[in-house]
Amino acid sequence: MRSRAETEPAVRVDRLTVEHHREPLGIGEAAPRLTWATVAGAGWTQGGYEIAVDRGGRTTTGWVEGGDSVLVAWPGAPLRSRERVEVSVRVRGKDGSTSDWSAPTAVEAGLLSPEDWTAVPVGPGPGTPPDGVWLLRREFDVRDDVVAARLYLTAHGVAEAEVNGAAVGEDVLAPGWTSYAHRLQYATHDVTALLRPGANVLGIRLADGWYRGLVGFDGGTREVYGDRVAVLCQLELHHADGTTAVVASGPDGWSAAPAPTSSASFYAGERHDARSDDRSWSAPGTPTGSWRPARDVSPRDPGTLVAPEGPPVRCTQEVEPVSVTPLEPGTFLLDFGQNLVGRLRLRVQGPRGTLVRLRHAEVLQDGRLCTRPLRGAPSVDEYVLAGGGPEEWEPRFTLHGFRYAEVSGWPGGLAPGAVTARVQHTDMERTGWFECSDPLVTRLHENVVWSMRGNFVHLPTDCPQRDERLGWTGDIQVFAPTAAFLYDCTGMLRSWLRDLAAEQLPDGTVPWYVPYVPGGPIWSPPRPGAVWGDAAVLTPWDLFERAGDRQVLVDQYDSACAWVDLVTRLAGPGRVWDQGFQLGDWLDPAAPPEDPTASVTDPHLVATAYFARSTDHLARTAEAVGRPEDAARYGALAAEVRAAFRSRYVTAEGRMTSDTQTAHALAICFDLLLPEHREPAGTRLAHLVRSSGNRIATGFAGTPLVTEALTRTGQVPTAYDLLLCAELPSWLYTVRQGGTTIWERWDSLLPDGSVNPGDMTSFNHYALGAVADWLHRTVAGLAPAEPGYRRVLFQPQPGGGLTWARARHRSPYGEVAIEWHWTDGRLDVEVEVPTGATGTVQLPLQAPREIGPGRHRLTADVPPDWADR
Repeated sequence: MRSRAETEPAVRVDRLTVEHHREPLGIGEAAPRLTWATVAGAGWTQGGYEIAVDRGGRTTTGWVEGGDSVLVAWPGAPLRSRERVEVSVRVRGKDGSTSDWSAPTAVEAGLLSPEDWTAVPVGPGPGTPPDGVWLLRREFDVRDDVVAARLYLTAHGVAEAEVNGAAVGEDVLAPGWTSYAHRLQYATHDVTALLRPGANVLGIRLADGWYRGLVGFDGGTREVYGDRVAVLCQLELHHADGTTAVVASGPDGWSAAPAPTSSASFYAGERHDARSDDRSWSAPGTPTGSWRPARDVSPRDPGTLVAPEGPPVRCTQEVEPVSVTPLEPGTFLLDFGQNLVGRLRLRVQGPRGTLVRLRHAEVLQDGRLCTRPLRGAPSVDEYVLAGGGPEEWEPRFTLHGFRYAEVSGWPGGLAPGAVTARVQHTDMERTGWFECSDPLVTRLHENVVWSMRGNFVHLPTDCPQRDERLGWTGDIQVFAPTAAFLYDCTGMLRSWLRDLAAEQLPDGTVPWYVPYVPGGPIWSPPRPGAVWGDAAVLTPWDLFERAGDRQVLVDQYDSACAWVDLVTRLAGPGRVWDQGFQLGDWLDPAAPPEDPTASVTDPHLVATAYFARSTDHLARTAEAVGRPEDAARYGALAAEVRAAFRSRYVTAEGRMTSDTQTAHALAICFDLLLPEHREPAGTRLAHLVRSSGNRIATGFAGTPLVTEALTRTGQVPTAYDLLLCAELPSWLYTVRQGGTTIWERWDSLLPDGSVNPGDMTSFNHYALGAVADWLHRTVAGLAPAEPGYRRVLFQPQPGGGLTWARARHRSPYGEVAIEWHWTDGRLDVEVEVPTGATGTVQLPLQAPREIGPGRHRLTADVPPDWADR
């Protein structure tokens, strides 16, 4: 018998991916880039690769010399619309060893040209009531020689499809929310297995969604994009003889009828009357006497139809209640133990006409649901039983943010499994994990993860529960580094950034949130605001740094320039942005509930600091995309802004004119100080933290930076003191108060257990969770040193009494990981570097050392009192 070493190749290709797709079906890229990770022994280095493409006949590139393996250019001719190919790769080491071919990855293009579309929008017609749900159907015949069938589906509204009574896919709230006037996503579904020779039916459930439904705050706005919902779909049947039959949406052959779901709203909830259910509505032979002809609506420019760049929203987890408390006959309070985003699934049996009502809330007040923070979002679902046997139901066209639910009208007792929470969010691949010896810090990190899950629903929202749920630019700007570590969100955020550019005003103004909807006098019309508008520059850079995708910088370059050029005009020759309205250090703990902008830090200091930051990163962006003249120009401008910042906001002695945690953190982390002033600024920042009892005193602008600023200036013990403080306001206060997600306000829940009286009190807001990036990079010690983690920096800085920490991240090259234990003055560290990457290890009291791929164990003598340095 041969040994394992003799039977396994020295190197193998572990996975081959296409662009940023989890499932490359119906993609919009004609020449998609390829990424592969390899697994090999220590010391192995890729010297070349060969890519094979099977397009009905296999062709290869031949051996290509080089070590590239991330977002490698597509080999050969671009894909044609609908073309399906299989791609595989093999690699060769510099030592001459060769891997086997990888398992083939199927890649299929979507409809790449406007001319590919023959469908036109069709719907129930004018005069339909708001929040109504409609059924549309079309009968068609299928030959017995269909070899493949694809359904291309989108809507003015949100839609779900069925073929012959079977659900098509598992997508939720498709096609999602984009800047509809500019970009409407369509999905591609393989429906081959759902068809049968002879009569067939394509059925569509259609609801208002973001297109026509109520969105936004201050009472919200309806019909932002249009007053008529419609479906746009194209079913293509490919036959063995090479011919194709097309069943497209249009006025001919389509009929419509009201659904048993009489209302569906993101904010209000959903009502479904099962007594009117006709389970066969999308099956052949169903009587349709009460149906009426569907109507075509305003034509849609097919040039605005785009394939998704990220995965759809799906159910990713089911959660059972951890406790069920009877309140009165037929009424139960359910605690799911976790604040989450999704819907409840019922399994119920009872008399016909029984009304079961579901109410949702994130917190309790006096033992009952506290719904006041939901503002204008009642979040109530209702189900009327058909009777006669067991029934199962889950809302389709709404989502709720909740930990608790009140179920009323329930017939009999509530058995285990009768009510299950189904978690819904964009189905991104998890890529990052963190744990440490302090269970509260580990729980804090889990809270960050859950807040990201709940707010990544087609776009990065600010909250998932109340009457808002908007794509605030500032929130994702500060959170993007954390997000890109935890999940592969590059595809989703690339799509959102395209919307940001599309909705940017001609003068360069970036709306406070994207997609933009009217929002009251503060937010409408949009006006320039630092931190928020800077997402145009900084978020693409974060994706480049974490995913290694230079193309995102190319795609967003004009948008980034437009923003910086606008701020340059607003600041004028003095290079200080000291005019106009600013949100500043939004929601710092000192701000009163009625005015979140009233922070202790000068908002124009914040604005000018961000002006310098974005200009500097735009210079780097220009260099990265091959625009040296722009790089020089913006680099010189950044230097002018830094000098202006020092002149206005830093005294001759190096003190900040705003003597606050946020002001010092911005100045340190954005490199705005003279070298001789950096250490004193760190000392002053540490003093401010200690004098506040190690409590946090920062809002959205300062929170992501304050522990980093302390670390950079040698104040690591104070950074840990700040992290580990459990008094209000602090990160661990929220954990000790029972929070399972990140809160909007540091005091969303007051020490006495009551809910903050402000009308802006969300318990699921990820922005203040941006500290997780510091947990990954400093506490665990894992950070990218080159874009895409091609070089990894391992630099753990233990402290705070922690005895161990670990983090791992699935980078484009493969898994990078670190784990350290600190015991009796000895620091034991184990790190892992994937093939194709290298690492630098910087342990306390030691010189840095370079390492290659593989697993490495290192030690350092670190005295127990070193953390108190």
